[in-house]
Amino acid sequence: MKKQKITVNGVEVRFYQRGEVEFISLTDIAKKFNPSTDVVIQNWLRTGDTLDYLALWESLHNPAFNHDSFEEFRRQAGSGGFFISPKQWIEKTAAVGMESRTGRGGGTFAHTDIALEFCSSLSAAFKLYLVKEFKRLKEDESEQKGLTWDVYRLMGKANYKIHTEAVRNAGVPVMDWNTKREAIYQASEADLINIVVFGCTAKQWRQANPKAKGNIRDGASALENLVLNSIQILNAELLEKKVSKADRLVYLQAKAAHHYSVLAHSAPIKQLEMMQKKLKG
Repeated sequence: MKKQKITVNGVEVRFYQRGEVEFISLTDIAKKFNPSTDVVIQNWLRTGDTLDYLALWESLHNPAFNHDSFEEFRRQAGSGGFFISPKQWIEKTAAVGMESRTGRGGGTFAHTDIALEFCSSLSAAFKLYLVKEFKRLKEDESEQKGLTWDVYRLMGKANYKIHTEAVRNAGVPVMDWNTKREAIYQASEADLINIVVFGCTAKQWRQANPKAKGNIRDGASALENLVLNSIQILNAELLEKKVSKADRLVYLQAKAAHHYSVLAHSAPIKQLEMMQKKLKG
């Protein structure tokens, strides 16, 4: 997993993402308060309140959590000779909210929920700085993803321009260019593409989705958008070759089915779909 860094109140704090959540370096946070980071973390782990919080978190997120081992630690919590390392906690209880890594770039990392609880025990102010910095980071990421998605959509619109030009050159008399009569030609070819990609015409989609905003293409998934772009280009090439509409329909449906089957489970499509989902909120 690739680690990233943010600067929090003058301290570099590493983190990495797993799925939809971040694991933050407790070791880096501890450096702000004491060079002996292991001591800081162990002192935090040895209290009953900390163990109770960690056990509750694991109970909510980890069905394999070992409650018997937790109870043994809990009975010793607060006693003078009781100390527990992150590695011991993880190994004995099968905890998943923390990770202990050795070697270069190692240290103790914890789920965001746990890292913030750790911050609270050290400094409420530092916790606020950490939250603020992560919020800024997420806003920057969201803006970048939005830009990426906008570029993706604009590429589709550019391909649509190629398609409309091919329709015009293939069958629209010059005298009808930029008139309502040309719009009929364009709508007919657009619905050919809609049938191939979405399985219905724009009118049929509207009748089935009367409350939806936009049109059939505005609500397209990442996969549908990608197939739409490729089918538009293919249809433009077939129009240039004067292939009949009936033959184009059969050919394009076969191509679309193939594209769907190849792309449906690809990593780029999954990333695009995740991006689209996040942008929609």
